[in-house]
Amino acid sequence: MLPHAESPESPQPLQSLELLDSLESLHAALRAGVIDRAGLIAHAAARAQSEAGRAVYLHQTFASASQVARAADAAAAAGKPLHPLAGLPVSIKDLYDVAGEVTRAASAARHDAAPAAADATVVARLRAVGAALVGRTNMTEFAFSGVGINPHFGTPMNPCDAAVARIPGGSSSGAAVSVAIGSAVAALGSDTGGSIRIPAALCGITGYKPTARRVPLTGAYPLSYTLDTACAMARTLADCIAVDSVIADDAVIPAVTAPAAIRLAIPRQLVLDDLDEAVSRAFDRAIGRLSAAGVRIEHVDMPELNELAALNAAGGFSAPEAFAHHRALIATHRDRYDPRVLMRIERGAQMSAADYIALHRARLDWIARMTARLAPFDAVVCPTVPMVAPPIAPLVADDALFVRTNGLLLRNTSVFNFLDGCSVSLPCQAGDELPVGLMLSHGPMRDSQLLGTALALESIVQPSPRGG
Repeated sequence: MLPHAESPESPQPLQSLELLDSLESLHAALRAGVIDRAGLIAHAAARAQSEAGRAVYLHQTFASASQVARAADAAAAAGKPLHPLAGLPVSIKDLYDVAGEVTRAASAARHDAAPAAADATVVARLRAVGAALVGRTNMTEFAFSGVGINPHFGTPMNPCDAAVARIPGGSSSGAAVSVAIGSAVAALGSDTGGSIRIPAALCGITGYKPTARRVPLTGAYPLSYTLDTACAMARTLADCIAVDSVIADDAVIPAVTAPAAIRLAIPRQLVLDDLDEAVSRAFDRAIGRLSAAGVRIEHVDMPELNELAALNAAGGFSAPEAFAHHRALIATHRDRYDPRVLMRIERGAQMSAADYIALHRARLDWIARMTARLAPFDAVVCPTVPMVAPPIAPLVADDALFVRTNGLLLRNTSVFNFLDGCSVSLPCQAGDELPVGLMLSHGPMRDSQLLGTALALESIVQPSPRGG
């Protein structure tokens, strides 16, 4: 049972996180009087302040979140209708403006920036439905890596392995860990090349990247104006959809169908290359279960995937768009940047305006061809990332290993950012395995179809207790 607490300063931590498995189970416990929202915030604070929460938050606001939770408890006791997120702990990635707080984007170069005058639009929408905002989560500096290492504020440890300090994935590193350790029921993050889905996959939770245009980015510190997507991760897909329905301009109604009516495509190119043994085993097992449930699965040629390396060879959209945004700050605070992030940003200085325009035009042609290829299918299915979470220490020490690992982590997820599509990562590992993500994706504005497909298949691919 979760304790009721008058303040989050001296909570009694739980030994089990079962009540945090979904909003549905939490609300069942709330209705039964087993827990209250203030007690949940106390528990979330205890998790954030434990060793598992080290380097997860750059700024904690559990005290004010407790006040929000107590107000929601009082409203519920009075019979007032509440949003499903009202009074529940939600974390915010450090690149979103929160009124009165400095948006550092986890960089020392932003240490002296002025506090935000207003909430980012997505933060304001969460606040408006009564979510209890518990703090700003750590991230890769300026969101420019899929690994999740941060030399300024420390790297959150992936909670999936008590024996080895493994990466959480990035760039929404603290966001994923905040959910995985039970200090938040959902986390607001972002996804430019996989920054929601990569850490969700490596930490054993669920991430949903919607079609980018559906969710406003006002008040979000930019990486790529073309690719940035505001989105969330949680323990279940239904919980991700609940957050999306708040932050997006339009609420998606998933088109749920029976597994036997679903047709999936597995690309023959790129996405199955260089899988480590654990990922290959989990993916094959998930595909076997889907097939046994009646899902029609076809291996399909998608030669367009082999074009991406050449299309993005000069840095893609992120490098030139990030350089355009950062060049003034680099001129005055260069020594405060993570050198690995700075190197990636400064690649953008080499791209000409003509090449940048050509890339946009080439992308439109590529999207049109890929959209036609995907049209007969309910989703594309592949591993979210080709590896389980590697140890942190070797990646800190070895630049070449870091670059190779970062490229592999981003390889599959970034396909669907370039496509301007929507994508979901679902955990598919067995309970005794390190987390592995199964990714279901489709093209632009196919969110309803994708989410319906993913909801129909979620329980099939993760029948065992989640790892970690």
